[in-house]
Amino acid sequence: CETCSKEEAKYRCPRCMKYSCSLLCVKKHKLALSCNGVRDKTAFVSVNEFTDLNLLSDYRFLEDVGRTADAAARHCIVHSPATKRLLYFLRNKARGCNIELKTLPVGFTKRRENSTTFNSMENKFYWHLKLIFPHCHAEYTLKGVPDDKTLADILKPYIDPVESDPVVCQR
Repeated sequence: CETCSKEEAKYRCPRCMKYSCSLLCVKKHKLALSCNGVRDKTAFVSVNEFTDLNLLSDYRFLEDVGRTADAAARHCIVHSPATKRLLYFLRNKARGCNIELKTLPVGFTKRRENSTTFNSMENKFYWHLKLIFPHCHAEYTLKGVPDDKTLADILKPYIDPVESDPVVCQR
């Protein structure tokens, strides 16, 4: 047993592959290593270690993903008239402004997070932007950015040597 080192190990943790002898040691192991004991279905398995059980596990994982996607497609919000009406409204307004608006399917996290809106009174889009600076692995999310704001004005708080916050600029 890798926890108590007294008894012969009978159990193996599916998550981290540590050996345990009893339920008490399994619980100690979970507390000490903050291990939940659930096998990571997406963990890398080398070709040398790949077995029929891994293949079956991968197949079942893909079936679960398919079931989840199917359930998301059947969800009542997907087919609600209000959701479709808002989407058609945004697409039509974008088309009128010569913007090709593409949306992700319902159920995607980025679609749920998107807060892009169109203000009819001002006849203006307010965009949800995600600025990604790959060279420094920095990401910033901006909400409600008006469509008449230039890219230079949007980036100024992040890259301008005079007007930007020194901490943000340094990152």
